[in-house]
Amino acid sequence: MNAKILLGKRIKELRKQKGLTQEQLAELIDLETTSLSGIESGRHYPSLPTIEKIARVLGIEIKMLFDFHHLQDVEVLKQNIIDNIDKLAEDKIIFIYEYIMKHTV
Repeated sequence: MNAKILLGKRIKELRKQKGLTQEQLAELIDLETTSLSGIESGRHYPSLPTIEKIARVLGIEIKMLFDFHHLQDVEVLKQNIIDNIDKLAEDKIIFIYEYIMKHTV
Protein backbone atom coordinates (compact mmCIF):
# COMPACT_ATOMS: atom_id res chain seq x y z
CA MET A 1 0.00 0.00 0.00
CA ASN A 2 1.43 3.39 -0.87
CA ALA A 3 2.02 6.23 1.59
CA LYS A 4 -0.80 8.38 0.21
CA ILE A 5 -3.36 5.65 0.91
CA LEU A 6 -1.88 4.86 4.32
CA LEU A 7 -1.90 8.55 5.32
CA GLY A 8 -5.53 8.83 4.28
CA LYS A 9 -6.48 5.73 6.26
CA ARG A 10 -4.63 7.07 9.29
CA ILE A 11 -6.40 10.43 9.13
CA LYS A 12 -9.76 8.65 8.85
CA GLU A 13 -8.88 6.37 11.77
CA LEU A 14 -7.90 9.30 14.01
CA ARG A 15 -10.92 11.35 12.94
CA LYS A 16 -13.25 8.50 13.90
CA GLN A 17 -11.46 8.04 17.23
CA LYS A 18 -12.31 11.67 17.98
CA GLY A 19 -15.94 11.02 17.04
CA LEU A 20 -15.90 13.46 14.14
CA THR A 21 -17.63 13.08 10.80
CA GLN A 22 -15.87 14.07 7.59
CA GLU A 23 -18.11 17.11 7.42
CA GLN A 24 -17.20 18.20 10.95
CA LEU A 25 -13.45 17.79 10.46
CA ALA A 26 -13.59 19.49 7.07
CA GLU A 27 -15.35 22.49 8.61
CA LEU A 28 -12.88 22.67 11.50
CA ILE A 29 -9.89 22.71 9.14
CA ASP A 30 -11.58 25.00 6.60
CA LEU A 31 -11.61 22.45 3.79
CA GLU A 32 -14.32 21.21 1.46
CA THR A 33 -15.73 17.83 2.49
CA THR A 34 -14.95 16.46 -0.97
CA SER A 35 -11.30 17.47 -0.53
CA LEU A 36 -11.09 15.70 2.83
CA SER A 37 -12.75 12.67 1.27
CA GLY A 38 -10.08 12.67 -1.44
CA ILE A 39 -7.36 12.78 1.21
CA GLU A 40 -8.90 10.00 3.30
CA SER A 41 -9.39 7.78 0.27
CA GLY A 42 -5.76 8.25 -0.78
CA ARG A 43 -6.57 10.08 -4.02
CA HIS A 44 -4.89 13.31 -2.85
CA TYR A 45 -2.07 14.33 -0.56
CA PRO A 46 -2.90 17.06 1.92
CA SER A 47 -0.80 20.22 1.85
CA LEU A 48 1.48 20.96 4.80
CA PRO A 49 -0.88 23.66 6.14
CA THR A 50 -3.75 21.13 5.95
CA ILE A 51 -1.66 18.50 7.74
CA GLU A 52 -0.92 21.05 10.47
CA LYS A 53 -4.61 21.92 10.83
CA ILE A 54 -5.66 18.27 10.96
CA ALA A 55 -3.11 17.53 13.69
CA ARG A 56 -4.13 20.61 15.68
CA VAL A 57 -7.85 19.81 15.49
CA LEU A 58 -7.27 16.15 16.39
CA GLY A 59 -5.04 17.22 19.28
CA ILE A 60 -2.01 15.22 18.13
CA GLU A 61 1.54 15.82 17.00
CA ILE A 62 2.01 15.84 13.22
CA LYS A 63 4.24 12.77 13.39
CA MET A 64 1.29 10.72 14.69
CA LEU A 65 -0.42 11.16 11.32
CA PHE A 66 2.43 9.20 9.78
CA ASP A 67 2.32 6.37 12.33
CA PHE A 68 0.44 4.02 10.04
CA HIS A 69 2.51 0.84 10.02
CA HIS A 70 -0.40 -1.06 11.58
CA LEU A 71 -2.56 -0.17 8.55
CA GLN A 72 -0.36 -2.07 6.13
CA ASP A 73 -1.45 -5.27 4.47
CA VAL A 74 -1.46 -8.20 6.91
CA GLU A 75 0.91 -10.20 4.72
CA VAL A 76 3.43 -7.33 4.86
CA LEU A 77 3.10 -7.22 8.65
CA LYS A 78 3.65 -10.97 8.91
CA GLN A 79 6.73 -10.79 6.71
CA ASN A 80 8.13 -7.92 8.80
CA ILE A 81 7.71 -10.03 11.92
CA ILE A 82 9.42 -13.00 10.31
CA ASP A 83 12.26 -10.82 9.01
CA ASN A 84 12.92 -9.35 12.47
CA ILE A 85 12.28 -12.23 14.87
CA ASP A 86 15.92 -13.34 14.91
CA LYS A 87 17.00 -9.87 16.08
CA LEU A 88 14.98 -10.11 19.30
CA ALA A 89 16.35 -10.92 22.72
CA GLU A 90 15.28 -14.25 24.22
CA ASP A 91 12.95 -12.62 26.78
CA LYS A 92 11.13 -10.77 23.98
CA ILE A 93 10.66 -13.98 22.00
CA ILE A 94 9.25 -15.69 25.10
CA PHE A 95 6.91 -12.74 25.70
CA ILE A 96 5.64 -12.86 22.11
CA TYR A 97 5.17 -16.63 22.29
CA GLU A 98 3.18 -16.38 25.53
CA TYR A 99 1.07 -13.55 24.11
CA ILE A 100 0.27 -15.51 20.96
CA MET A 101 -0.58 -18.66 22.88
CA LYS A 102 -2.83 -16.73 25.26
CA HIS A 103 -4.70 -14.95 22.45
CA THR A 104 -5.22 -17.75 19.95
CA VAL A 105 -8.12 -20.12 20.05
